Amino acid sequence: MSGVSETLKVISSKLSRRSFVSALAVAPLGLATLARAEDPANIGSITSIAPRIAMQGKLATKTEVVQGQGQAPMITLGSLSALDGAISMYQEIVAGGGWPTLAKAKYDKTSKPADIFRLRQRLVREGYLEIDNLADPSAKTFDTTLLTAIKAFQFNHGASPNGKIDERTRAEMNISAEARLYTLQENRPRVAEHLKDLGPRYVAVNIPAAQLETVELGEIYSRHNVVVGKMERPTPSLKSKVSDIVFNPFWNAPASIVARDIIPKYLADPNYLDQLGIRVIDGTNGMEVEPSSVDWQNTPADRFQFRQDPGKQNALATMKVNFPNKFMVYMHDTPHRELFAGNARFESSGCVRVDQVATMINWILNGQDGIDPARIDAITAAGETLQTKVKNSTDVRFMYLTAWATEDGRVNFRPDVYKLDGKGFILGQPDPVVAL
Repeated sequence: MSGVSETLKVISSKLSRRSFVSALAVAPLGLATLARAEDPANIGSITSIAPRIAMQGKLATKTEVVQGQGQAPMITLGSLSALDGAISMYQEIVAGGGWPTLAKAKYDKTSKPADIFRLRQRLVREGYLEIDNLADPSAKTFDTTLLTAIKAFQFNHGASPNGKIDERTRAEMNISAEARLYTLQENRPRVAEHLKDLGPRYVAVNIPAAQLETVELGEIYSRHNVVVGKMERPTPSLKSKVSDIVFNPFWNAPASIVARDIIPKYLADPNYLDQLGIRVIDGTNGMEVEPSSVDWQNTPADRFQFRQDPGKQNALATMKVNFPNKFMVYMHDTPHRELFAGNARFESSGCVRVDQVATMINWILNGQDGIDPARIDAITAAGETLQTKVKNSTDVRFMYLTAWATEDGRVNFRPDVYKLDGKGFILGQPDPVVAL
């Protein structure tokens, strides 16, 4: 079992996530500022840390097969009940006075006892430590119990679980309980909508988390880092089912990308299309056109089709997963795999790029037509385009969840990257966001 999984197991065994709440009313609040229920517009603190802070530091998540590790998926049939329990819990935390904020200080074995006690108090308030920790003789020392609690907190907030109170972790801890409650309430309609007609087998993408899970019968098979839409080209929230897989696909560039990216780059460099293997096809007769023969300054972007041949330069790389939707988005491989190594995975034009996509596709096909990992490697190596209709019913969910609760008792939060909380957003195409 991985270190993160072990941390989660320890914390889950200690917390019902509600067992400590009854003690909050009598727990010493110390220097914490009382939180009062108000209209969200009057909340004195932010409801989400700045994406700039969220994207700093070491890689916080990784792509891996986690089957058999007992980790709860982001969304299951029990998610709404778990979320309602979390909302009730945070209502009680707010009513009990919230939690203390942490000053910018050093939090380790060399720290001042008062700082460590305050950190421990902060974690007790949200249920990451038992309340008895405050009366323990070691309450003012940095020990392994405290370290484990910090790592669990970091995991639940999409931060690197390093056990250090870095800028990201401190910023997350200093968001008020009232703001956290508001975020949980904002996400309830989203969770409820995505649960409608959800089958036993599905691919779930959480856009703010930039992560994907493959799930069957309530168990995660694999978790993947993904690249989602830029702030100015956000990924839509949707529900669908996988229809087919395309190996070694052609890429037909959307008119929006042609207008904003391809034509300007071609005008700046006449060799641009040749270098990327992009051919221009007449939209009326299907004939290939010499790009230099067209007056691109006065020609609509959708007049011609820009088609990229399969190959190493292809924007979709080796594989593409299709599913019916009005937004013309899909999941796919990418030649730019270096993007998966960072936390700032908001770099696409709306589609979702999947790390180790072959693992996901092998899971989707589930042995269909004799296709297994070896066969997938052989197909992609051959370079010929192959479209395979998917026989297994596999749902697709592109979710915009800035907060969710899992059936193992974890309450999770992510930054509101597209600034949609407070706008009643559930499904659809978000408006572009001004660059960070």
